[in-house]
Amino acid sequence: MIAVTRRAYFCAGHRYWRNDWSAEKNREVFGACANEHGHGHNYMLDVTLEGEVDAKTGMLINLSELDQVVQERIITRLDHRNLNMDVPELGDEIPTTEVLARFIFEQLDGAFSAGRLTRVRVFESNDLWAECRRD
Repeated sequence: MIAVTRRAYFCAGHRYWRNDWSAEKNREVFGACANEHGHGHNYMLDVTLEGEVDAKTGMLINLSELDQVVQERIITRLDHRNLNMDVPELGDEIPTTEVLARFIFEQLDGAFSAGRLTRVRVFESNDLWAECRRD
């Protein structure tokens, strides 16, 4: 079994806020992430597929396909977007890094002709990331 990980980047903004809480409660729980106009990140995304290497190509998956799927399903939908307002699939969820990792995994699962998606890791910064794994 071989694992291949491809990295991609996107920029997006978000705000942590619950309408059913007071402004004070939102600031208490979410701090600066509850700022009225939100804030943004330069996200780094790792997508990991596992499977068997094709004997004819020596690859688990053609990286062009991997890049195209990630570009179409994730980057074009999230890059330079407000995650609260521009991504209806996130619904009423607070677009935390954890929620974003799960969302991206769901968008990519089953989308590749070879390999099996096993992990999505979303880096909000160098010292904060969340991952969604198949297990």
